[in-house]
Amino acid sequence: MDSIAVADHITDWLKEQCTRTGQRGFVVGVSGGVDSALTSTLCARTGLPTLCVEMPIHQASAQVQRAQDHITWLRARHPNVRMEVVTLTPVFDQLIATLPVFHEQAVMELAQANARARLRMTTLYYFAGLLRHLVAGTGNKVEDFGVGFFTKYGDGGVDLSPIADLTKTEVFAVAKALGVIDGILQAKPTDGLWGDDRSDEDQIGASYPELEWAMALRERGTDPSTLELTARQREVLAIYDRRNAANRHKMEPIPVCTVPGGLKS
Repeated sequence: MDSIAVADHITDWLKEQCTRTGQRGFVVGVSGGVDSALTSTLCARTGLPTLCVEMPIHQASAQVQRAQDHITWLRARHPNVRMEVVTLTPVFDQLIATLPVFHEQAVMELAQANARARLRMTTLYYFAGLLRHLVAGTGNKVEDFGVGFFTKYGDGGVDLSPIADLTKTEVFAVAKALGVIDGILQAKPTDGLWGDDRSDEDQIGASYPELEWAMALRERGTDPSTLELTARQREVLAIYDRRNAANRHKMEPIPVCTVPGGLKS
């Protein structure tokens, strides 16, 4: 893969999308991970106004530092980039204090993690509305179309998805080619929704290269029974299939109930 050519293609696409929709620039939530680092860098390369928003909610200090280091690096290279820090911890705490408590701890923790993502989405669209900007999504191909590893109407609530056709491996390659800082490139991928250092692999049960293998297998339509798979490969394929099925509702258009004309006449 020619990483610079890919970056140039996405940059041109972003600029065309912004011009076509009559908007002025981009808003990107920057988390300290490689996906948001690459997305914000690609937006910055358009030369259009790009607002990077950091939105900590009980965030691990290392994640906050990486986000700030990335934005500092980006602003030094692109004068069209500016930064806003919106500390959402008090808002989140007040929301959780207002909501009822359930005894199923794991279910409640997941609901609260998704609430973090939805507060951040609301914040990004606040700025987008003020500035006439597009909210640029940070999901990659495996997350968005493989295992559905995103929050519906949270980080999945965006105006356009510049890196959703890139696997995580490709995201790292393009980010490295564009000079994204080592702190970002060396950090283990995490969604940053838990306030600790748990990684995406910890949550999913498989690494991104493993998930990419499973996704490619399913996209080719290969029958796994015709292959000599290791025990780990069978486990990864089961993880992929289970998450793909469970999160299909995130990846498909919202179902619309079409009422027959005779019932409405």
